[in-house]
Amino acid sequence: MKKVLVATEKPFAPIAVDGIRNVLDKAGYELVLLEKYTSPEQWKEASKGVDAMIIRSDKATADIIEAADNLKIIVRAGAGYDNIDLEACTRNDVVAMNTPGQNSNAVAELAFGMMLYLVRKGFNGSSGTELRGKKLGIHAYGNVGKFVAAIARGFGMELFAFDPFVDKGDMVNDGITPFDTVEELYKTCDYISLHIPANEKTKKSINFDLLSLMPKNGTLVNTARKEVIDEEGLVRLMQERQDFNYLSDIAPDCREILEEKYPGRVVFTAKKMGAQTAEANINAGIAAATQIVNFLEKGDKTFQVN
Repeated sequence: MKKVLVATEKPFAPIAVDGIRNVLDKAGYELVLLEKYTSPEQWKEASKGVDAMIIRSDKATADIIEAADNLKIIVRAGAGYDNIDLEACTRNDVVAMNTPGQNSNAVAELAFGMMLYLVRKGFNGSSGTELRGKKLGIHAYGNVGKFVAAIARGFGMELFAFDPFVDKGDMVNDGITPFDTVEELYKTCDYISLHIPANEKTKKSINFDLLSLMPKNGTLVNTARKEVIDEEGLVRLMQERQDFNYLSDIAPDCREILEEKYPGRVVFTAKKMGAQTAEANINAGIAAATQIVNFLEKGDKTFQVN
């Protein structure tokens, strides 16, 4: 009987675990649960002999991958997969996957929740502003970006996007004005919703020069990764531009400085919580289990990332 380990420091909701179990039961697989573990050693021990692994934001390092002596596939239940050592997976003939699109709506809704919190001044009773009629730029028009666009249309915002990997015609069909350069996007838009991955090309790419192009009262909304932000440049911009705002569900390392010096201009969630909804939790977990079964039974590598 094939074994699938669900290793989650932050556990799935019980209903999501039930959904995962149901998928695996139908395939005749055994579910092994490791929840709220406190050390890598516990994870390594639990991984021995398993054929597959499902994780969330857990750090699947080379040590973890190599300790799983029978591992064939690891799936990150979510879109980002920078918490998996892809080189170690490849070296050990392990397929790594993510579950794109399963938490996209949750992330998009959070972006608007933070924007509303900002423009209505934390709901403190004072007069704020509205999103209607403002220009929203979507930096990376993937799964999350499309949900952001759908919500923004309901708010009556003007929509723009930059994504060199997406056909401009598809954006136009969605009511989006595409730009050829990222600089045009930032120069034009009142709000930028950021959805780029963290990799060698993108880390610290959102820097002072780029952000300084934004119009007065410009606001950056980051529900991607903190590594893509040049924090030194961000601090400098916040100091030089008293009108600039930064919202993120990944608190930067300079969080205390920004919150102390620029209250009312920054919004940070308690932890990364873009995918923290019951629906996203269930969808991503079940998708991960389904992809494992499809790979082990049919060799389906549709969502392979290594």
